[in-house]
Amino acid sequence: MVFLPANKLPPSSWHVYLLRCRDGSLYTGYTNDLDNRLAAHNAGKGAKYTASRRPVQLAYTEPVDSKSAAMQRELQIKHWTKAKKEALIAGSHKRLKNLSKRNPVS
Repeated sequence: MVFLPANKLPPSSWHVYLLRCRDGSLYTGYTNDLDNRLAAHNAGKGAKYTASRRPVQLAYTEPVDSKSAAMQRELQIKHWTKAKKEALIAGSHKRLKNLSKRNPVS
C-alpha cells in the first residue's frame, strides 16, 4: 500500500482519513474530495463531532480503491483504540501488530 502526502493525492479517488481535533481526539472519515472535506470540517459543517472541536488537522490519509472499500476501512479504524490509531498515524507497523487484539502485548 502506498501512502501519499495530502497535497499529492488524485482529486477523484477515495480516501480514509483521520483528523486530529483541537482537544487531541481523533476523528475518522472517508471522502472522494479530501480538500473540500477538510475545509467543511474546519467550517463546522463536516460532522457534528468535529464542529465543536475545531480547528482540525489532517493527521493521516490512506487511498482506497472504491467507496465500498473506504466505508469498510473507516469502520475498521473507528473500532480501534486511540493508541492503535496513533500507531497508524506514526506508521509504526510493529506497534500496530502489538496493539492488535489477536496479538496482545506479552
